[in-house]
Amino acid sequence: MKFDIPEQKKRVFEVVIPIRWGDMDAMGHVNNTTYFRYLETCRIDWMRAAGCMPNPLGEGPVIVNAFCNFYKQLEYPGNVLVKMYTSDPARTTFETWATMEMADQPGVIYAAGGATTIWVDFPKQKAIDLPDWMRAIVS
Repeated sequence: MKFDIPEQKKRVFEVVIPIRWGDMDAMGHVNNTTYFRYLETCRIDWMRAAGCMPNPLGEGPVIVNAFCNFYKQLEYPGNVLVKMYTSDPARTTFETWATMEMADQPGVIYAAGGATTIWVDFPKQKAIDLPDWMRAIVS
């Protein structure tokens, strides 16, 4: 299956994640919920690298919607290459997208997913404007 990232999306990060034996289910392939963990791992590693880890006493990103489309079965053993993209910054939100492929099979997309992220003032539990520095990263 071919999955094209439209030009308006900006590639911001990638990470290689080893598939663990315990990631599989009774059918012998990676469990569907684990794909969301791979997406989360990539997103958190990117946030750490970008210097935007959530601060419970301040502000930061919160995921308000997530999805994943499954094209091929990931199986143990192997390494998943997750490539992350950002797009569509709005007043308080932006989108993240990611593709998952086997590291030894570049370009073959096994799954693709994403999330809508909202910027939040945690003490007030309220959405606030994206900071200019974050808007620059995701634009």
